[in-house]
Amino acid sequence: MTKIGILSDTHGFAEPRLFDFFSSCDILFHAGDIGNLETADVWSSFKPLVAVYGNIDGADIRAVYPEVQRMDCEGVDILMTHVGGYPGRYERKIYPTLKNHPPKLFIAGHSHILKVMYDKTLQFLHINPGAMGNSGIHRVKTAVRLAVDGNNMKDLEIFEMQR
Repeated sequence: MTKIGILSDTHGFAEPRLFDFFSSCDILFHAGDIGNLETADVWSSFKPLVAVYGNIDGADIRAVYPEVQRMDCEGVDILMTHVGGYPGRYERKIYPTLKNHPPKLFIAGHSHILKVMYDKTLQFLHINPGAMGNSGIHRVKTAVRLAVDGNNMKDLEIFEMQR
C-alpha cells in the first residue's frame, strides 16, 4: 500500500500544519503553482515529490518540473497537470489524452477549489486538492491524502484550515 499526499497552488508557501497531515504519506503530488524552487525543495526534502508546473511558475520551476506527469502507482495509472478542468468541463489541451487514454486517477489544480469527483463517462477519479497558499480566491486551505492499495484507491482524507 502507498499513501499519497496531494496538494496544489502553494504559491511559494509551505504550510507548517500540513507536515503532520502528510507525515504518514510515502509520496507527495503537487499539481502546480508551486511558486518557487525553495518551496519545492521544502516538500521534496520532506517526502519524495512528483510535481508539475502551473501558470504562475517561472522558468526555474518549468526547467525542473514538466507540464504533465503520467505515472503508475501500484497499478493505478495517474495523470497530473495544473490546468485540467473537471468532469464535463475539461481543458481543451488535456481532454484528448483523457478521452483517448484515460487514467484511473486524474489530478489537477488551478481553481483553488477542492473537488473530488468520479467521471462516469471516462471512468476515472478526478481530484483537485484546492489550494494551500496564502494568495488567491480561496478562504479555506485544503489538501488531500489517500491510499493506493493494488488497483484500489481508498481512505481518502481532506485537510482543511482557514486561510
